[in-house]
Amino acid sequence: MSRVFFEIYIDEDVSVLVADLLRARGFVTITTQESEQSGCSDLEQLEYAVREGKALLTHNRADFESLAQKYFSKGQTHHGIIIAVRRPPHEIVRRLLTILNQVTADEMENQLRYI
Repeated sequence: MSRVFFEIYIDEDVSVLVADLLRARGFVTITTQESEQSGCSDLEQLEYAVREGKALLTHNRADFESLAQKYFSKGQTHHGIIIAVRRPPHEIVRRLLTILNQVTADEMENQLRYI
C-alpha cells in the first residue's frame, strides 16, 4: 500500500527539536536517540532507516552521499536521504515541510535531497 507522506528518521547530529516540530504538524518522526541507535555507524543508521521504512534526515553530507552512491551502485533501495545544511531547527523544518507537502513516500524512494 502506498503512503502519501513519508516518515522521517532523524540522525543524531540533527536537533531533536526538529522531530518535535514535525510531530506537532502531524508527521511521523523518530530520532536516533528514541530508537536507541545512538553511536551506530552511518551505514547502520541508514540500514535502520531502511528496515523501518523511513527517510533519513542528516547534516552529514559527505558520508551519506557516499552511502547513497553505494546503495545505487548495488541496486539497493532506501526510502530517501535528506541532507540539511546546519540551520536553526525551525528553518530546517520550514524547508523540510516543502518536501513533505510535495513529494510522496513512493517518489522519495532512492532520492537524495538537499535542504
